[in-house]
Formats: sequence, structure tokens, C-alpha cells
Amino acid sequence: MVEEVLGIVLVFLVLKYPKSGIVHLNFHIYFCNVKLIRLILNKEYINDLRKSNMKRISLNLLLIFFGGIAQAQVISTDSTTNEPMNTAQNILAGNGGKAITVSGYGEVHFNQEFADTHRHNGKMDVHRVIMFLGYKFSNKTFFVTELEFEHVKELYVEQAFLQHSLNSNINFRAGLMLIPMGIVNEYHEPTTFNGVERPNMDNKIIPTTWREIGAGFSGKFPSASLRYQLYVVNGLLSYDGVGKIGGNSGYRSGRQKGANSIFTTPNITGKLDFYGLKGLKMGLSGYFGGTQSTAYDNLDLRENDAVLTADSTVINMSMVGIDFRYQNKAFKARGQFIYSNNDNTEKYNAYTGRDLGSSFIGYYIEASYDVLTLINKDAKMELNIFGRYENYDTHHSVINMNRNLTYGRLDYTTGFGLKLANGAVLKADYQQFINIDPTTDAKHQINLGLGVWF
Repeated sequence: MVEEVLGIVLVFLVLKYPKSGIVHLNFHIYFCNVKLIRLILNKEYINDLRKSNMKRISLNLLLIFFGGIAQAQVISTDSTTNEPMNTAQNILAGNGGKAITVSGYGEVHFNQEFADTHRHNGKMDVHRVIMFLGYKFSNKTFFVTELEFEHVKELYVEQAFLQHSLNSNINFRAGLMLIPMGIVNEYHEPTTFNGVERPNMDNKIIPTTWREIGAGFSGKFPSASLRYQLYVVNGLLSYDGVGKIGGNSGYRSGRQKGANSIFTTPNITGKLDFYGLKGLKMGLSGYFGGTQSTAYDNLDLRENDAVLTADSTVINMSMVGIDFRYQNKAFKARGQFIYSNNDNTEKYNAYTGRDLGSSFIGYYIEASYDVLTLINKDAKMELNIFGRYENYDTHHSVINMNRNLTYGRLDYTTGFGLKLANGAVLKADYQQFINIDPTTDAKHQINLGLGVWF
């Protein structure tokens, strides 16, 4: 009953005292959007409210409120600068309101693998549901956190950082942050990429979603259309009694996710993005440092053999990446290239029994076209037909071991994404997975999914 009364009071105040400072304050708190005030003051909407019962009034108010949040958050590119944007960047840019900002995204998937000789059950999964919360302490200081539910039962914190603007070009950032490598690791809201599943090379090599605890600086130089990030962060875990990284899974099992993360040595990561050409965004990324190991915990530095053993559990990583995104009306294209060198793999594999390659390499290229524009150039929905080719190998080079050809993969993905609205998409695609090993059979998979971002 409280909600119904509140709804009636708010509507009454709007109708009776449209210029009241109190009313303005209420709208500022509850709606945070001038466009919404105009909607409520619309005569047809007012008449509808007058004819409605109490529950309908309150329901309409709630729908308007959450609709305002969605309207504020669904932005993938700044329309005036061509600068790429994700949810966290929208919050930091002030697109979510004055103080507290709520946003999120979610994905529901169906995957069906099939082959000529074996039957496979399909898998249906609420893959992830994410809630973003942002708080604006002042015009210079923000806190952003991302809470992620995976597969209904797993809860993670994907981001949790504090940012303070030193000036218009330099921001200090500290906390749990995404590593700025490639495209999807930072831009993984479901309406921002083609296909039901994220690119596989991002899963094996980057590895998405890769986040670390650290601190550093970010900012942009608008006159040069450049954005930069530079952080000192914690690293991947290579050893905690067993070897964590290897040839088949790549770096993926080494992610610490900010959960009681082991710290052995700092790592440096950074990215430079250029968005000065119409429709084009380009990025150059880097990550350098050593992996983390529990073998150093309580290590007696006087024991040379023990020190050498601990050193054998650490991999020195050097990863570089380039990426681009291009759009010209209905046509879109994107691609990325990643190379990572692993030093000390011979000793690491000998001690842990793993088969980590001395270098990883991978790239993909994809293109899409909104075919609805061929029928109606002003269509509000989109039907993007796309194709993607991936080539990646976690045994690109090896030392004193046989190269496993099944770790070299060629993936083909083709399908479509139907954007019902800005922030809601239905997806379907077909995938073929081929190992460069000629003795193995290709795998095939059909994927269906839906995604939302608000």
C-alpha cells in the first residue's frame, strides 16, 4: 500500500505543482532524466494515469524509472566522438545519473554439439546475469563494481575499482580491473559482439574475462582521439601445489579473479586506443611480467635448491595485441591479433608435468551486415548476418617436447543476431571446430541465445 500511496502523491505533485522545487528534487532522485519528466507531463499519459487504479499507477512509475536507466546505459559508442564505450565507461562518463547508477546485462544460451558417429546432449544455460553498480562521490571520484552470476549458482566480482580524476586527461584507478587486452575482454556485453559465444581464442589466450587487482592511470586526449590505460597489477597463478597453466587450456586456469590472490611479482599492462577516423577504432595492447606462485611462500632464501625449485614454477610472460573495429552504415568488421611469449617453460613443464608452449598466437577476422537496411533504411530493428574465422595455437612453439597439433585450431562461425531493440538481441549461429592435426575429426555445434544490456 505504501508504494501505491507514494505513486499517487508523486503524480499529484506533478499535476498540481509542476514548478515546485520539491517536485524537481523528487524527479531528480527517482527519474534522473529530463526526458522522463516530459513523458509524465504529456497530456495523454496524464489522462491514462487519471483513468488507472492505484496499482497501475505505481506499476507505470516503476516501468518509467527502470526504462530511464535502460535508456541511459545502452550505449556502445559515443555518437559525437566515435569513442568506444562499455558499461563501466558509461557510468564513469556520467550517463547513468547523479549519484547511484544501476545497470546490467545477461545471456541465456543453448548449445548443441553434433557429429556423424556420436550423439551429444544439448546444454541449456543461464550463462551469466550481471549487475553493475556505480556511485558518484563527486564530479571527480567514482566507484564501479560488477557482480556476476554464472550458470545460476556461481557468484563472482568481475570489477570493483575506485577512480579519481586528477585532471581532464588523467585518472587514477585502483582495485579489481579488467586487463585491457583485445576487444572482448573489455567489451563483452552481449549486444556488442556477434555470435552466441565469445570468440574461442579469447577464451584460450587472453583469457576472457581476465581481471587483476592493481592500480594505475587511464585517460584520453580528445584532440588526438586517443585513450590510454597503464596499470601495475597482480598476475596469473601458475603454481599452487600443481601447475595451473598448460597447452590445452592456455592461461585460463591461471586466472585468480581477485579471490585471495597470490602475489609474487608485479606485472605491467596497458593499452592505447585510437578512434579519430570515422567509423574506425584501433587498439594496441601489452602485458608483461611474471606469473604468481605459492612456492615462494615461507621460502628460506638460504636454501639455493629451494629457491631454484620455486623459480621453476614461474613463467615470464610477454603478450602484445592489436585490434580494430570498423563500421560503415550497415557494414561492420572487426579483428584482432594476439601473440604471447612464455619464458622458462622447459623448467616449468619438467617440474609440474604440464605441456605449456613457449609461445601462443592467434587471430580472428569477422564481418557482418544489417540486411534489414536493404528493405527499410529507417528500420529500428537490426538483422546482422555475420561470419567469423579464427586461427589460434597454444603450441605455436615448444621447447624440448613434441608439439601437440590438436592445440592448433581453426574455428568457423556464421549466423545472425536480431536486435529487437537497443539493448535486446536474439542470436543463432553454426560453428565448425577443426584441429590442424589431420587425424582428428572436425566438431560441429549449433548455438541459440538471447542477450540483454540495460
